[in-house]
Amino acid sequence: MNNVTDGVFPPIVTPFDDDGDIDYESLADNIDRLERNGVTGLTPCGSTGERSTLRPQEHRNVIEFVADEASTPVIAGTGAPSTWEVIELTSHAADVGADAALVHAPYYSAPSDGDIVRHYQDVADAVGIPILLYNFPAAIGFNMDPDVVTELADHPNIVGIKDSLGDIQQIHELIRRTEEVNFDVLSGWDSLAWPAINAGATGLIGICGNVVPGAVAELVAAAKEGDRETASAIHHEILALEDGLLTKNPQITVKAALEHLGHAPANVRAPQYGLDDEQADQVVATVDGFRYE
Repeated sequence: MNNVTDGVFPPIVTPFDDDGDIDYESLADNIDRLERNGVTGLTPCGSTGERSTLRPQEHRNVIEFVADEASTPVIAGTGAPSTWEVIELTSHAADVGADAALVHAPYYSAPSDGDIVRHYQDVADAVGIPILLYNFPAAIGFNMDPDVVTELADHPNIVGIKDSLGDIQQIHELIRRTEEVNFDVLSGWDSLAWPAINAGATGLIGICGNVVPGAVAELVAAAKEGDRETASAIHHEILALEDGLLTKNPQITVKAALEHLGHAPANVRAPQYGLDDEQADQVVATVDGFRYE
């Protein structure tokens, strides 16, 4: 188990002000709030951080800012369609103090399984911080085959995977097939955190940690300790919260939830657009209905 795979690492939002610029004051406040509430570390510039709408220099600036501000490990989102860009972004993240990189599989070029393996191996060979694979079929268009993950798990600089397929059976298979190497599996969904940890997963990179970080941290701790009563109580609340946050893309709904709680503006960048009144009311009702914290 590694210090960047053990625990709760929320994929944090990138706040924007009303002019569409990065709101670093809100970002700093969120970092402090999340760390005070018990998260293990932070994951900037992931899907929830709207990495796809950040300008290249903004991406670098956010990673550097979070690495400077955080007192917990930072897993920088550095995925990109091309191998050279992933290497550049990950090398920069290492230079400014990130502890690891979260790298989604390359998209758009329709890579074969062999191409995906070579891509990750080239990245892992070239950079100086650990790599976590990121399997997110809804965003990249395909599921990373467990055979690919198993082959990559043998690389000494590839230490784990965030699996966001949403299938507990695949999580079971990945854990079983990589148990003999230094490779950990993290759930990409809060709703699967408890069953995934029961199966042998070591951590969570999920959206709910942005909204109720204390409860999510307690859920993961209870699951690891075998405290079924506590884990079950929080798990059932998390199921409803995650469902409400999937009213629209989480990049949008998580920000709406944070604005409702007074933590960050809800502004997003096109092609993401804000919630309509009905969607906003549903998110607010879901957040207000969370009873554990």
